[in-house]
Amino acid sequence: MMLISTTSQFSQGEIIALWSVLGTAIAGLLYAGFLMAQVLREDCGTKLMQEISGSIRTGANAYLYRQFKTIAFLILLLTAALYFTAGEKHIALGRACAFLMGSIFSATVGFVGMNLAVRGNVRVAAAANRKSFSQALKIAYRTGTITGMLTDGLGLLGGTLIFMIYGEKAYEVLLGFGFGGTLLALFMRVGGGIFTKAADVGADLVGKIEKNIPEDDPRNAATIADNVGDNVGDCAGMAADIFESYEVTIVSAMILGWASFGHKGVIFPLLVRAVGVIASIIGTYAVRTKEAVRDAMKAINIGFLLSAIISIAGFSLIGFFYFRFSDKPQLPYWLSLGVPGLDMRPVWTTMVGIVLAVTINRLTEYFTDTHKTPVKSVAESCQTGHATTIITGLAVGLESTVWAILVIAVAILISAVIYQGTNPTFIAYGVSMCGIGMLTLTGNNISMDVFGPVADNANGIGEMAHLNKDARQILADLDAVGNTTKAITKGIAIASAVVAAISLFNAYITDIGTITKQSYAEVASLLSVADHNVFIGLLIGGAIPFLFSSLTIKAVGRAAFLIVKEVREQLKDKDVWEGKKLPDYARVVSICTAAAQKELIRPGILAILTPLLVGFLLKKEALGGFLAGMILSGQLLAVFMANAGGAWDNAKKLIEDGLFGGKGSEAHKASVTGDTVGDPLKDTAGPALNPLIKVMNMVALLAIPLVVRYENSPKVFWCAAIAGIFLLILLIRNPKQTKEELEILKRA
Repeated sequence: MMLISTTSQFSQGEIIALWSVLGTAIAGLLYAGFLMAQVLREDCGTKLMQEISGSIRTGANAYLYRQFKTIAFLILLLTAALYFTAGEKHIALGRACAFLMGSIFSATVGFVGMNLAVRGNVRVAAAANRKSFSQALKIAYRTGTITGMLTDGLGLLGGTLIFMIYGEKAYEVLLGFGFGGTLLALFMRVGGGIFTKAADVGADLVGKIEKNIPEDDPRNAATIADNVGDNVGDCAGMAADIFESYEVTIVSAMILGWASFGHKGVIFPLLVRAVGVIASIIGTYAVRTKEAVRDAMKAINIGFLLSAIISIAGFSLIGFFYFRFSDKPQLPYWLSLGVPGLDMRPVWTTMVGIVLAVTINRLTEYFTDTHKTPVKSVAESCQTGHATTIITGLAVGLESTVWAILVIAVAILISAVIYQGTNPTFIAYGVSMCGIGMLTLTGNNISMDVFGPVADNANGIGEMAHLNKDARQILADLDAVGNTTKAITKGIAIASAVVAAISLFNAYITDIGTITKQSYAEVASLLSVADHNVFIGLLIGGAIPFLFSSLTIKAVGRAAFLIVKEVREQLKDKDVWEGKKLPDYARVVSICTAAAQKELIRPGILAILTPLLVGFLLKKEALGGFLAGMILSGQLLAVFMANAGGAWDNAKKLIEDGLFGGKGSEAHKASVTGDTVGDPLKDTAGPALNPLIKVMNMVALLAIPLVVRYENSPKVFWCAAIAGIFLLILLIRNPKQTKEELEILKRA
């Protein structure tokens, strides 16, 4: 392979480093294959357990096949469109191919990760049936690690290959790579979220509240769909979500790195990510607990901290030897360690990102863990009814947003202070390196996330297969920890989305400067709220996450309505109620699948078209204000929904474990109401805001050359205005009911 257009500007050591990064990416993929073989060798349990797991796997695969089929045409259409967004032909071709590659990589992470999750769930249940907590934990966590290492490996592989081929022009091609992963993540997040929460809410409302039967009672027609949903929403959706954050932070760091430190600024983020892959391999493999201890959360935290320590040591060492300049003035001691020509600023800002990730982990754990005060307060409020349950959960979620935004603000401030006295591009690079540091431990983060649905599915299989009491308790304990780890990784995903979006916002300013031949400071001065267009853009951008959330939550409500009707109807069958025959699980899976595919179209169109309309109607300055407003409100709203939903969910778990009357009590019914309200918040709307933020930033970056070129064209203005009117009509009108939906309503 030819190493970029010319290798003269790179030292022999840097060329070796790039090939080493590529080798590390492949090593991460090989480690995923090694764990895959390990997991698949484990015992699959009884025939009944395998049948239940097989039904979940069939439903999950059917859903993803249908989703990929639905969006395949759009991906191909956008691939062709991207070919015409770049000037030079070879860049245009590279961007289009990179977009396709990013989409395929994101789909691969989601599809393969989900398939391993639905194979690992029954093996976790089988280990619990053998009364081995430690083995059940190890299988569940390593199943998640497979997805984590696929994300690490493919993300690093794609970014490195593009840089090695395109060199200083790589950032233009990387925009396509990032956009491909981002867009697919949005569709997988929205579609998977609608599917999983429609099934979950429907199953809980009929099963737990109306019929007073367990969550995964085999008589409930929605129980298989609920377990399928955990995988398509939390496994496939979150994997694609974090993968695109991984891509986008690489894109922004490489764009800004080239503008500040030249090729050193581009290669360093790749080296940091390579260190992260190695650290994740060591840290994830170390996650285990003794049978006598049975502390899953402690074991997971130890693995995460071990990876963090290895990462910090690794990239600090690289920075110490790599960032040395003979032509730059001596920096203060704390920035250069007293070594002439040494610049440790990229290292310190990367370290800020690692600290930010650990802090967000602990903060999210505090607001969602069953052992912490917020969740206990929500559980306590369930004693006085449904209303107080909702009120307390809302308060917990609202409070959590304040601390999360303050932590992110402090991290950005420290990153900026480290680069104080330099030009804004260096400060922007510092913030982007904070994002690189934050997602250095992506392997660990996704391992924690996928652990959640694997444990949840295993718990469901244990209940449906009527495993013994000890096995059920092991699975229930792992499930409760899984709720916390899912909430933690949502916190990481949200925070990383904000940091990545800020980096992309700076890249947006840099791109305008390149196109208009203005300096960074000149472009930034145009983005003042004193300008009415910028302020209008700010207001519109701040409103979009609320509209997007409304669309996704209403979609869950409409789909859950159909599921409730269907489950009620099937439970009227006396043989189903008495357990003499199984309900029609496939029908509920089909309803959820159809609803998810239909409902994801409008949020997707909103995400792609809105930045274009704002840019063409109100010009580039308004588009900058739009991005700023969208980043702020999106972050606050996402954290609120994720943590409020997590607190309601774990409050329900506490009560189901015997607190305040246990299962079947009035407090339990109130907690189920809280959980069902929180479900579409924490698993649909909240997580989907992460890719929304980044999709809109990527669309703005890709469209800015066209916006600048045509912002004063009356024809383009009126075309955008007409498109905006059609978009409003599309968003206001509810989608038409399908024949299948009308049939369900008629039967009910």
